[in-house]
Amino acid sequence: MNAGQSGITGFPREVRLTRGVEFQRVFQHGKRLHANGLNARAAANTVGFPRLGMAIAKKALRRAHERNRIRRLVRESFRHHQSTLPAVDLVIMCRSEVLTMSNFELFQQLEGLWLRLHKLYSAGLGKPNETALP
Repeated sequence: MNAGQSGITGFPREVRLTRGVEFQRVFQHGKRLHANGLNARAAANTVGFPRLGMAIAKKALRRAHERNRIRRLVRESFRHHQSTLPAVDLVIMCRSEVLTMSNFELFQQLEGLWLRLHKLYSAGLGKPNETALP
């Protein structure tokens, strides 16, 4: 990031889930979220900001360029919304339906996912909101 540039750019290591134990914790204790072609697991964290991990299976998307396209779009959408997301660890997975979606449609699905994440967790507290519907 340039010194004079404001805002968040890139996908720095501190906002990524990188270790297996981090993924395991989310899979074991996380809440499930669904969108058309996308699944997510979210678990509150103690670091104070959202972190993203992706588990894009070869079984769902056979070709590397297909998996990479989805990863790029998820990262970009996350980058734009991470300042408003609650402090959770989030793992995004996808199904083969995403292959038929345009980039715009995928961004819309991700927007809905971020909105449901807001409803599920209290803003900034990282605790599940008991009155929210998943």
